[in-house]
Amino acid sequence: MVGGAAGGVRERPEQPRHLIAVSAASNRSKSDKDPSEWLPSDGSYHCTYAATWVGTKLRWDLAVDENERQALLGLAEDCPTTTVVYEPAP
Repeated sequence: MVGGAAGGVRERPEQPRHLIAVSAASNRSKSDKDPSEWLPSDGSYHCTYAATWVGTKLRWDLAVDENERQALLGLAEDCPTTTVVYEPAP
């Protein structure tokens, strides 16, 4: 709990779960692209990246467009042992 502007008390905002330190160039490269437009340059991280992406979409009940869906389905085929774990947002 933290103090509010008017002296009230409010819940502390949820801390990000999936922040990863990257170079400025990598951050600019990704920008706001989804997995149909961008994947990490390290191919060994694609499955983890896709699972984290899908978990975030499910957690917050976010929409997926068709290109993104197709890219994620392709990644899922390449990642048969990867499990998506998420907790629905409160």
